[in-house]
Amino acid sequence: MTDEAPIRPEARAPEARAPRGFADRRGRDLTAERRIVARVSEVYERWGFEPLETPAFEYADALGKFLPDADRPNEGVFAMQDDAGSDEPGEWMALRYDHTAPLARFAAQNWETLPKPFRRYAYGPVWRNEKPGPGRFREFWQCDADTVGSDRPEADAEIIAMGCEGLRAAGLGDGQSVIRVSNRKLFDGLFDAGGVTDAVQRLTALRAVDKYDRLGLEGVRALLGEGRLDESGDYTKGARLPSAVIGAVEAFLVSAETPGLSRAGVLDAVARAGASLGAAGEAALSELSAIDRALTAMRVGEAEVKFDPTIVRGLEYYTGAVFEAELLLDTKDDKGRVVRFGSIGGGGRYDDLVARFTGQSVPATGFSFGVSRLASALRAAGRGADDATRGPVVVIVFSEDDMQHYLDAVSDLRAAGISAELYLGRAGMKAQMKYADRRGSPAVVILGGDELAAGEVTIKDLDAGRARAAAIADNEAWKAERPGQQKVARSELVATVRAIIE
Repeated sequence: MTDEAPIRPEARAPEARAPRGFADRRGRDLTAERRIVARVSEVYERWGFEPLETPAFEYADALGKFLPDADRPNEGVFAMQDDAGSDEPGEWMALRYDHTAPLARFAAQNWETLPKPFRRYAYGPVWRNEKPGPGRFREFWQCDADTVGSDRPEADAEIIAMGCEGLRAAGLGDGQSVIRVSNRKLFDGLFDAGGVTDAVQRLTALRAVDKYDRLGLEGVRALLGEGRLDESGDYTKGARLPSAVIGAVEAFLVSAETPGLSRAGVLDAVARAGASLGAAGEAALSELSAIDRALTAMRVGEAEVKFDPTIVRGLEYYTGAVFEAELLLDTKDDKGRVVRFGSIGGGGRYDDLVARFTGQSVPATGFSFGVSRLASALRAAGRGADDATRGPVVVIVFSEDDMQHYLDAVSDLRAAGISAELYLGRAGMKAQMKYADRRGSPAVVILGGDELAAGEVTIKDLDAGRARAAAIADNEAWKAERPGQQKVARSELVATVRAIIE
């Protein structure tokens, strides 16, 4: 027996890894997203919308979408219990899953002092506690614009038209996107006329219709009925609608499939489909007709916005007009395989969301698009060259004794508004040049002993060097040409570098 303490195994070093469903982002990705947000925000403000920022956390009961009847309301959202320093259990808080639910809470809380209608836009990260997958993250950015307090169809039309302009500002040209519009009341009318009153049954049917573009009429028919077995063997329970209602929905879905129909033509086709739309459906047609007139008055073309009765949107709080932005660009992944992004945004009318807090219906409509998703889509379409991170001009360091000269040079460049960096590692010149190349620097500044003695500076144009090196196969020719390098008077440093950059 000894008194020695037992030997404890060394603690295992943590594995360096990002949480599942979350991603690190640097240079190019951040540049793309910031550019999109800045350009779209300018559009929103020009249309008379003010910025609003709400907290990342909201009380869980205020969010109200994903939250089940359970002890821990953490399905679909990331939630925590606020103990507020008390011994008593506190209220549940959750990270916002979109910007609309926080807007409803803000509007209800400040309604008496807000200008009405209240027009705001918001951007920032949202969080969803869902299973991650390829291109599907638990944290991503959205950009929204909403009008609260107007029941006019023209408010919907304005949001749609502004969405078109926002997508153009973000980088999408003519024919590269389309916003498809419908109205949830069309299906409400079909269900009312068919005697379908169960809310769960209706929602299941709408989710089936939402898959129309992917599954086609046969697949949707199965989901409207008993259910569907997919290719993987998974079975999805159907809405189990009466056969007459299934037939009415089918006729409704195919009513507007004639190519080249105008927005007004789609409404005429839906009205002639033979299915009873009921009072709600007739109201939907009237609202869509008013939206069409307003869009036409705002010079929004038929190719930019189309009416499509298959659009229902997934969120449960939509009560009227719904719209979905679809990317039409050809997109490929890093391996050259064709990928389909499909929806890049959407929105609609949600007249009952504020009423959850006040008990009084407050009309509202809005549009949202995924900033991260749109940036990824543009890059997949080969449109990411403008987002390549531009590094700073790098001043090379040779000797500690000449540090003052290096600091003077980098200070002169910065004072002239040029992004510049003094190399602060301890590597030699070759490694410093490689460092500048990896940073994407446009040029490096060389102040060696010869340059300092002569009152000169050597500037290497890295962009020109990269281009010429790519075109010269013979190494001796490359050395002889000394691509992109020039020696100028020290007083001409700023002007020479600016000419290279511009």
